[in-house]
Amino acid sequence: MPGSNCTQATEFSLAGFTEDPAAQVAQFLLFLLTYLVTILGNLGMIILIRASPLLHSPMYYFLGNLAFVNLCTSTIITPRMLAGVLLGKKGIGYAGCMAQVFLFGMFGIAECFLLATMAYDRYVAVCHPLLYPLVMSPERCSRLVTGSYLLGLTNGVGQTIGTFSLFFCGSSAIDLFFCDISQLISLSTSDTTLSRSILRASSSLLGVPSILVVLVSYVAIIPTILSISSAEGKRKAFSTCASHLTTVSTFYGALVFMYLIPRSHTYRGGDKWAAVLYTVVTPMLNPFIYSLRNQEVKEAWRRLRKIKLSW
Repeated sequence: MPGSNCTQATEFSLAGFTEDPAAQVAQFLLFLLTYLVTILGNLGMIILIRASPLLHSPMYYFLGNLAFVNLCTSTIITPRMLAGVLLGKKGIGYAGCMAQVFLFGMFGIAECFLLATMAYDRYVAVCHPLLYPLVMSPERCSRLVTGSYLLGLTNGVGQTIGTFSLFFCGSSAIDLFFCDISQLISLSTSDTTLSRSILRASSSLLGVPSILVVLVSYVAIIPTILSISSAEGKRKAFSTCASHLTTVSTFYGALVFMYLIPRSHTYRGGDKWAAVLYTVVTPMLNPFIYSLRNQEVKEAWRRLRKIKLSW
């Protein structure tokens, strides 16, 4: 419990990657470029999906929402990190830290369930193609996306409530470049039972089921693809799943490393780079993963360019 002469922290210090000025300049330029590419890539994907009738299908409806979530996730983290490097200020106010916890918790779980929804969509398309128009109707797709956001909102609210119950006295240095709930729990000088319970509950009730949906879907998808007789049919079926599998592997791999693998409190060096992977790198790569491996997206880009040139 905090002592009677202890004052609640009003600001936290976010650790950078290096104290070397030359390395900080390189770091700033690298992350600035990454963020600009993230904005252009995800906004471009959203606009393309809305503008091209060729992409008006459930798979691309989910992909458009994934691009929106990626854009929001990166914007929650990267601009604050860039400002800290540019201005040399590591501090973040208590209110700003709580906002990061809420928004990151919300969009993180929303992305988990969007990826699970996309896996289910691929399962229906590959394993039950005749039922696909009925099962993945526009109304059901809308409900699945809305449910993903509502579950994300539930997680964000829960994480924020758990964080507000914490008291911080003494050290307020967070060994990451954003306010992470697990780091805040480690820093707290008060009883962390409620916060740890909420974190475990969100991981068990929200994170794990979304991973299971992905795993079960692909356990059914892979044998179905292998049973297709024609090589062209196998190629087309695999191409619709390869991009999603790449995104899932990167995103869930980093999350599992960060939150589900037990470790000692003294070993957290890899956490920072795992966090970079799923907060900075993955949102940038996703539009390119889906663009480079998808013929329909390439064709939609070509048609859009032709329309612009004809103007």
